[in-house]
Amino acid sequence: MREAFRILESESLISVRRGARGGARVVSPDIAVAARYVGLLLQMSGTTIADVYEARMATEPAAASLLAARRSQQDLDDLNACVEHLVGLVESDEHFRDADAWSQATQRFHDLILERAGNRTLAVQAGVLREVVAMHLSTIVMRTFDHPDTRDQFRKLVRSYRKLVLLVEAGDAEGAERHWRTHMEVVGRKLLPGDTGAKTVVDLFG
Repeated sequence: MREAFRILESESLISVRRGARGGARVVSPDIAVAARYVGLLLQMSGTTIADVYEARMATEPAAASLLAARRSQQDLDDLNACVEHLVGLVESDEHFRDADAWSQATQRFHDLILERAGNRTLAVQAGVLREVVAMHLSTIVMRTFDHPDTRDQFRKLVRSYRKLVLLVEAGDAEGAERHWRTHMEVVGRKLLPGDTGAKTVVDLFG
């Protein structure tokens, strides 16, 4: 019984409190558990980084369309807040070269698109791939700062984000999907230079 509890606890399926008033309690399913297993499956099956991005580029434009059709004022406020945070990073000499801050802020914008689209299946699918995408994004962003036009490139990125927010605010589902597909195709080519896309997921965590 103790071994069974230990296994269930390690899988985040129960929490165990010690002491006289303790005991095992079932916990709500955590997407992080599914993400861990999917990540391992991708690694074991030799999935390439390009393959992961292809899946992402198939889902996010559709999510942008749904978001434009269903957006709330809170969605718009959160998207705009994310954009303003990125503007602050790009225009700040102190924080501009903070690669972790950049990768987290850009990932947050992508997360919002998928979380607020109103489709739980899309959100869960994106969630299980998030660690893989975030790891690769962090690596690429860190290398980007060596280029002299980095700040201008990031400004273009922010302008593209702002355009999507305007399309979402206008309720232009078709325009939002079209813009975000183009955006992801252009950015995808920069995120997967040379033979980067041929690398496997396991390379990121090796």
